[in-house]
Amino acid sequence: MQNAPIHILLADDDEDDRLFFTEAFEEIKIKTIVNTVIDGVELIKYLLLPDVTLPHVLFLDLNMPRKGGLDCLIEIKSDNRFKDIAVAIYSTSASNEDIEETFIKGANVYIKKPSDFNSLKKILSEVITINWQHHTSSLNKDNFLLTL
Repeated sequence: MQNAPIHILLADDDEDDRLFFTEAFEEIKIKTIVNTVIDGVELIKYLLLPDVTLPHVLFLDLNMPRKGGLDCLIEIKSDNRFKDIAVAIYSTSASNEDIEETFIKGANVYIKKPSDFNSLKKILSEVITINWQHHTSSLNKDNFLLTL
């Protein structure tokens, strides 16, 4: 996977957040292919497309209409076809309850959405350069919440 692009998928109902997210990846000097969907229903439809390239990292907003991020996380983690997808919760919420619940349900990392573009680029770059096999094998609550 040295020269292959990293496939990124964002599920977020906020149009501005999707725009900033894709613009941030355009400026990060890492080869990526970024796709976005507008909610959890679209996310599951996307993942189940017959010839889709599954993302290496899924950024998942918690608060979306129709189907929220927690429901999507549970569905993704219960389906063996998606076992290799790293799930980064990407939310405005930093409540201990949300962090605890997504940790228990199998998310790989929790990110509070940054308030400025440079912080966004920095945190996204950090997330996609994580060695997920090492990170996941030593996952605990101390390294689950990713902060700048």
